Amino acid sequence: QVQVAESGGGLVQPGGSLRLSCTASGTIVDISIMSWYRRTPGQQRELVAVTISGGDTNYADSVKGRFTISRDNAKNTVYLQMNNLKPEDTAVYYCKANLRQSGDTWYRDVWGQGTQVTVSS
Repeated sequence: QVQVAESGGGLVQPGGSLRLSCTASGTIVDISIMSWYRRTPGQQRELVAVTISGGDTNYADSVKGRFTISRDNAKNTVYLQMNNLKPEDTAVYYCKANLRQSGDTWYRDVWGQGTQVTVSS
């Protein structure tokens, strides 16, 4: 079995910072893409940031210059450093890993359960 688990959410004041972590565990051979999404009530899940195994990254326009995605391949972990947080960043943040399990020849997406981030004074 493979699991993806996020941590690091919480309550922060506007202008503050949080660092989210996401670790994939299990019989994993390779992870190609790791990404962060977020969803607010009544809205669709939105792509926030993505990193591929080669190191390339991409961000939603709304978070460029404030959020930084990074990964530790040895730990199967991706991070999202969020600075200068705004109330509109309030959402449940989800991690997704596109990975290949031992014994498989294909890659599939595995989602975490999400972690709540609330930006409020």
